[in-house]
Amino acid sequence: MTACISRSRAAFAAVFLGLALSGCGYNAIPTLEEQAKAKWADVQNNYQRRTDLIPNLIATVQGYAKQEKDVLTAVVEARAKATQVKVDASQLTDPEKLKQFQDAQSHLSGALGRLLAISENYPDLKSNQNFLALQSQLEGTENRIAVARRDYIEGVRAYNTELKTFPGLFWASTFFRSNKPMAEFAASDSAQTPPQVKF
Repeated sequence: MTACISRSRAAFAAVFLGLALSGCGYNAIPTLEEQAKAKWADVQNNYQRRTDLIPNLIATVQGYAKQEKDVLTAVVEARAKATQVKVDASQLTDPEKLKQFQDAQSHLSGALGRLLAISENYPDLKSNQNFLALQSQLEGTENRIAVARRDYIEGVRAYNTELKTFPGLFWASTFFRSNKPMAEFAASDSAQTPPQVKF
């Protein structure tokens, strides 16, 4: 009977401790970390969507503007470099790795902007339905990228703030010592503005 009472008290104490810890912010750090990682996955997903649109765009432009080989080659090379730089959730605390990713994506944005600008010289290309559809999808994707970046920046801000403020500071210095602040995704001014797509 005493053992039964002891087990009951232990179970009650465990439940009480769990509720007390959740009420004191113990779960905030892992929750905010997972939210920031999910927002990073959304950033990557939208960049991948843009990368997937590029081969179709190049094929369409190539049919009308074969003499623009330098611009087409620059886009292909920038796309290849951008797909080589990967940042998974475990690397989000490495500012240098995130900067490499940003630089590769910015370079691709610039090359893509030059590709879209040459369409002004080709009226038949500008009126091609496939090109117009791709242009519309690309514009929408650029907007999604901007929103995903903004959401990621906010997720990282919330996570990093939790690590530095009370009660998160207490939990970070005791149970979550291995948790480091995540690198902020501070895109360049040019990357903050989607390429101008006018047809």
